[in-house]
Amino acid sequence: MQKNGIMKKVVTFGEIMLRLATPGFQRFIQSSGLNATFGGGEANVAISLANFGIPVEYITRLPNNDIAEWCISELRKYNVGTTKIVRGGDRVGIYFLETGAVARASKVIYDRANSSIAEIKPGMVDWEEVFDDAQWFHWTGITPAISQGAADVCLEAVNVANRLGITVSTDLNYRKNLWKYGKKASEIMPGLVEKCDVILGNEEDAEKVFGIKPEGFEVAHTAGEIHAADFESVCVQLKKRFPKARKVIITLRGSINANHNTWGGVLYADKLYESATYDITHIVDRVGGGDSFMGGLIYGLLTYPGNDQKALDFAVAASCLKHTIHGDFNLVGVSEVETLLKGDGSGRVQR
Repeated sequence: MQKNGIMKKVVTFGEIMLRLATPGFQRFIQSSGLNATFGGGEANVAISLANFGIPVEYITRLPNNDIAEWCISELRKYNVGTTKIVRGGDRVGIYFLETGAVARASKVIYDRANSSIAEIKPGMVDWEEVFDDAQWFHWTGITPAISQGAADVCLEAVNVANRLGITVSTDLNYRKNLWKYGKKASEIMPGLVEKCDVILGNEEDAEKVFGIKPEGFEVAHTAGEIHAADFESVCVQLKKRFPKARKVIITLRGSINANHNTWGGVLYADKLYESATYDITHIVDRVGGGDSFMGGLIYGLLTYPGNDQKALDFAVAASCLKHTIHGDFNLVGVSEVETLLKGDGSGRVQR
C-alpha cells in the first residue's frame, strides 16, 4: 500500500534489551567477558523489515540515559524509525545469553524487572499519531507478559489499529519465565489475539496459551522429524478460535541438537501452504529466528499480495539465513534471500 507514491510504514511495539552474551560457546562460569549488543522480538522484526526496504517505526519506552541513547543509535543505524519512542523510567532491561552446543541447550537469564517499558501506562503513547501513514502493526506475546501496564498499552494500540483499518499481526511467543505479575497468558492473550489479522506461532505457543495441540501425534516424540501437514489441525483450530485472522502460520523447527535443526513452516488461509525444509547443520545463533521469520513474512505478504506461497517461502528462507548471524538481528537483504530461494545455498564467496 502506498500513499502519494510512498509506501506506508509498518509499526512494531515492544521491549528492546541490552544483550550480554558469552563469546562462542563458552559457559557463563568460564567466560571472562560478555559481548554487548541489543535485541528484542519486535525490534528484531523492525530491523529485518528495514533491511528489506520497508519503512518501519519502532515504539518502546526507554530511560533518559546513555545506554538508551546507545540503543537508539543502533536502531537508527539500520534505518529504523525511532522518533516516537517514549522516554521515562530508570533502566533498560538486560538479558544474558549462554549459547549451547550439541546436547547442551542454550540458556537465557533475564534482568528486566522494573525496566522503563515494564512501567508504561495507557496514554503514554499517542497511537493516533504513531499510526499516521501506517499500514501494519505488529506485536508479540512477550509484550503483554512484561507487566499489566504493558498489556494494557498493547491492547490500547490494537484497538486503535483496528479502528483505523490497519492490519494487525502477532507472534504468540509464549515465555513462561515472564508471566510473573499475577496474570496468566490464557487470561490476557485471547482478548488481544482476537483482534489480529495474522497469527504466527509454533505448536508449543498454541498449546501453552490456548490448549491447542496437533491432532494425532505428540511433538515430543518426533525425534526432530517434523512433517508440515501434521500441523494443519493447529492452524484450523486457531483460525476457528480467532475468526478475524485471515492467515495462521506455524514455524516448524526439528531440533536434532543445539547446532543442528531442520526449519520450515506452514501457512493456512484458504488452504494449507507448505514451505521447503532447510537442514541447518551448523547454527551460529538461533536467537531471533522466529522474529526473522516474522519480518520475512510481513515483507512477503506486503510485496507479493495474493501469493501466500511466495510470502511463506521468503519468510522461511530469510529466517534460515538468520541462523548464520551472531546477535538478535537478521542482517540480510532481499537479494541474499532470493539467492537462497533459487537453490543456491553453497555459501561460495561472492566476488
